[in-house]
Amino acid sequence: MSRFEAMRAFTTVVDAGSFVRAAEVLRLSKAAVSRQVSELEAHLGVRLMQRSTRRLSLTEEGQLFYERSKELLAGLEQAEAELSSRQAEVAGTLRVNVPLSFGVQHLASLWGGFMALHPRLMLDVSLSDRVVDLVEEGFDMAVRITRMPDSVLVSRRLAGTRIVLCASPGYLRQHGEPRHPSDLARHHTLGYSYWATGDEWRLQGPEGEVSVRTRPMLRTNNGDTCLAAALADQGIILQPTFLVGEALRSGRLVELMPDYRAQEVGVYAVYPSRRHLAPKVRALVDFLADRFAAPPWPA
Repeated sequence: MSRFEAMRAFTTVVDAGSFVRAAEVLRLSKAAVSRQVSELEAHLGVRLMQRSTRRLSLTEEGQLFYERSKELLAGLEQAEAELSSRQAEVAGTLRVNVPLSFGVQHLASLWGGFMALHPRLMLDVSLSDRVVDLVEEGFDMAVRITRMPDSVLVSRRLAGTRIVLCASPGYLRQHGEPRHPSDLARHHTLGYSYWATGDEWRLQGPEGEVSVRTRPMLRTNNGDTCLAAALADQGIILQPTFLVGEALRSGRLVELMPDYRAQEVGVYAVYPSRRHLAPKVRALVDFLADRFAAPPWPA
């Protein structure tokens, strides 16, 4: 027996004045309504109403239970209505995890426009290059830059970005320009801790994949730190165009060995499930897809 269904049957009988009319309201048989009320009385261990062929009357216990049941059912209906309303609008708190450098350079300026579109939403943005567990850590969605998104999650590709070798003109004047990936083993390199292959840099060239073991002068878990060190003439970096694009355009960095490239990676919106996708998540995914339809960094 569903407690709430039995309570609804009981209060409907009282409001309608008879089991027959209550059955019509609930679209059940008279026998089904009568059985629900009887099972409720058996569960409570009290008689809720006196029945006769002419009329129904509530016992003292029945009157008390009727009033409390009406309050509970009204509260349940209000909660359901509020939830349905929230499901139809972009509201509540939206927790998002984004990569640090990408989040600062390409997302920070977008949040204001998104919030202006959805004033009932509170945006909670966490910046970290660490791959978080969305479900375990309570995030609604994340932006990830990866070659292949986690197959457990649902993903939508927002844009692509190349990973390029580059260095400053000042570094190249001091140390010369590498002509082949094998030369990188003798150069100062600046390593990024979260590369899947670590200090082993893999590039695709005319002869296929070439792999070289670098010996970083600096290793860090932040791309902006790699970029700053490269701009200070400290070494060669392997970083995405979304990060180094402006420095390449201005000539502060020079792309090296353009015939040898790392694989392109994608910028993805990822979230735990496609089923019952909250409007707030769908709104942000659509917003970002629109903004990055023509990425501001070099292809």
